[in-house]
Amino acid sequence: MVAHRTTLARFLIEQRSHHPGASGELNAVILDVALVCKAISKRIAYGALGGVLGAEPTTNVQGETQQKLDVLANEVFLKVNERSGLLAGMVSEELDDPHPIPPQYPRGKYLLVFDPLDGSSNIDVNVSVGSIFSVLRAPEPGRDAVAADFLQPGSRQVCAGYAIYGPSTVLVLSVGTGVHAFTLDPELGEFLLTRRDLAIPETASEFAINASNRRFWEPPVRRYVDECLAGRSGPRGKDYNMRWVASAVAELHRILTRGGVFLYPRDTKDPARAGRLRLLYEASPIAFLVEQAGGRAGTGRHRILDVLPEGLHQRIPLVFGARDEVERIEQMYAGDPDAHSRPPLFGNRGLFRAGT
Repeated sequence: MVAHRTTLARFLIEQRSHHPGASGELNAVILDVALVCKAISKRIAYGALGGVLGAEPTTNVQGETQQKLDVLANEVFLKVNERSGLLAGMVSEELDDPHPIPPQYPRGKYLLVFDPLDGSSNIDVNVSVGSIFSVLRAPEPGRDAVAADFLQPGSRQVCAGYAIYGPSTVLVLSVGTGVHAFTLDPELGEFLLTRRDLAIPETASEFAINASNRRFWEPPVRRYVDECLAGRSGPRGKDYNMRWVASAVAELHRILTRGGVFLYPRDTKDPARAGRLRLLYEASPIAFLVEQAGGRAGTGRHRILDVLPEGLHQRIPLVFGARDEVERIEQMYAGDPDAHSRPPLFGNRGLFRAGT
């Protein structure tokens, strides 16, 4: 019954009550992001009726063609959050540089980084897409943030989350006290708590990878996938299913819901790129959520949350999900320390604290 469900706002108040010195400003940032996600969800639901399908004649800083909804979602994130007085600056996948807070609004003590619409290539075929975000502390609250302020390791996140726009709109977040899911009630316009303390099983029988890139994979990745594909007759002694949605948010949501492992490894398809996903606003918030849910997230060699970003749009390999599976992949990398240096062709909790 809806009457017995906890709203997102009430949930955040309950969390804050465990930290008497907290100011409530982080709650307000999260509620502003939730408002953005409601607005994006509504526009996506109209689809072709709202004239939001198709591409724009522009590219973003990544060199990727922008979809109309990419641009719209980015504008909503900026407009809603820039006037709150809670942020010192924002970074988006769609912008080259940090978005400054307009001069008429005060600067706050938090930084917001986000991918406004992950998986936008799925929009026109009506497959799930999502928004992903992370909140960091501004090194110098009250002044305009500069690019260097955002270059913090993922371990310093005070909040991370995502919204997935599918058959229902679900907001999943963590403030360092586990991972919790809230489903949008379209009649009430409220996010209601529907799952508390999501946990990723330690083992898995599903893996997700873009198999079309097989010829470019590093040897450890090939070996891991070959083991999975060998099924019951192979070294793992069980059958695996393979999944691929082409949306990191959708992949993450499936793994948080029923387990599994996701791989977007470094490969030789574009040697200039160290990976495909962006560290600051994709890999770091994903890793924060995965670890809060008892899973593991890394590059194959390093824990994601320990990586110090070198640039706003730095790319990185990402493997996340069931702890046992990720550890097995890391063991394969450890046995092949020079995997990235040759083509695979030749290979065998941020918390609510006082003042938040």
